[in-house]
Amino acid sequence: MTGAGTSAYPDLAGTRGPHDDAAWMCAAIALAEAALARGEVPVGAVVVCGGRIVGRGGNETIAQSDPTAHAEIVALREAAATLGNYRLPGCELYVTLEPCAMCAGAIIHARLARLVFGASDPKTGACGSVIDLFAKRELNHHTAVERGVGAKRCAALLSEFFAARR
Repeated sequence: MTGAGTSAYPDLAGTRGPHDDAAWMCAAIALAEAALARGEVPVGAVVVCGGRIVGRGGNETIAQSDPTAHAEIVALREAAATLGNYRLPGCELYVTLEPCAMCAGAIIHARLARLVFGASDPKTGACGSVIDLFAKRELNHHTAVERGVGAKRCAALLSEFFAARR
């Protein structure tokens, strides 16, 4: 997925910047779509370090019977194994949904440089929607947060999933 184009996701057009956010978010969206196909809540995440994906994850909570198997945690575990370090300084996490408190805590503990997310989560979002763990100056690490990259497509996947269950 590295270097994926944005033509399939018009709401991502024009968002490319120094971090190539649109391309990396497209990779996360593809993982969210795969989670949707498996019947999981469609959330996808990639960890990028040095211009390459070092960790990938899609929600696996149902398949693994594991409440911690959120896309972010799966991607962080793979990135830590790939890099041989539980700390991921200089890495960025791209995720389709605003992280919850558990995932936000893991991101902070992993010492990620940057978090980029798509859709906001008004029920459990820990990046400002419900609480903002990243704004806590008392914490010993501070991850930069970018909100709303590809938000329309990310939100549409979630809406599709939950509409099918109503």
